[in-house]
Amino acid sequence: MRAVVFDQPGDPDVLRVGEAPDPQVADDELLVRVHATAVNRADLLQRRGAYPPPPGASPILGLELAGEVLRPAGPWRAGDRVMAVVTGGGYAELAAVPQGVALPIPDQFSYVEAAAIPEAFLTAFLNLFTLGRLQAGEAVLIHAGASGVGTAAIQLARAAGARVFATAGSAAKLALCRELGAELAINYRDEPFQARVSAATGGRGVDLVLDFVGAPYWEANLATLGVGGRLMLIGFLGGSAGRLDLGPILTKSLTVAGTTLRRTPLEHKVALSRAFTESALPRFARGELRPVIDTVYPLMQVAEAHRALEANRTAGKVVLQVAPA
Repeated sequence: MRAVVFDQPGDPDVLRVGEAPDPQVADDELLVRVHATAVNRADLLQRRGAYPPPPGASPILGLELAGEVLRPAGPWRAGDRVMAVVTGGGYAELAAVPQGVALPIPDQFSYVEAAAIPEAFLTAFLNLFTLGRLQAGEAVLIHAGASGVGTAAIQLARAAGARVFATAGSAAKLALCRELGAELAINYRDEPFQARVSAATGGRGVDLVLDFVGAPYWEANLATLGVGGRLMLIGFLGGSAGRLDLGPILTKSLTVAGTTLRRTPLEHKVALSRAFTESALPRFARGELRPVIDTVYPLMQVAEAHRALEANRTAGKVVLQVAPA
């Protein structure tokens, strides 16, 4: 099969489309013909040699996909249109997908649109609701609001009846955050987000923070949280090491947690997929949720797709079209 391969870690130019062995498919897995996948920051790290796949995962890049079932398992039939998160293998013509994590593609979405849903929306759902325990009427601050996960999180939180605040780094990205449902969008390059959020909440702070930045935001995140607040660490684009003051965690009874969807145990992913299917997937059909796509690249332009995400010049998802339209 055709797949994106590279011989050694490096910059985007190491990526090329070549031949790779077809995936080995277990009895409880689907064989899926991949029509589209999407680029995630974990792919950039793996390409650089900084984020090896977990044991047993495909060494091929790609943590999500949309495609057609070729060999069914469980309730799925040949020809079903599915989308899914995977631990690897999305940048290829064929992929093995555990049948319990596959999601049906809403009828109105193309494969390209569907490929922009799984990783972003399941990550957001996991951190907002399963782990973050966000409730209607609570307030959430979402950093990197114009990213793939950020755009998903804004929509999900707003649909759940929460107050949504977001940060982003340009006027266009701020406008996108507001369009998706953020009542307050803050340019982190121009002003401290803590003061704006405090003013908007009457000094109370937010109940939940979703953070992709890491160490540079540690103190401001804790200060922004109200009593009993929760901080979910999703990434550390700004670094993972820095000064650590534990005081606010005790004085405000805060909870700090971190997670990566890729390394979440399969049984938990299956439970997450079921919860998402029941509570969130119908909202796509009703038009309440939508994938946000910045650019679609053909698979042969995978290096350019990586460069675009690496340069932070995208808003929403970068999609790779694997099969011809």
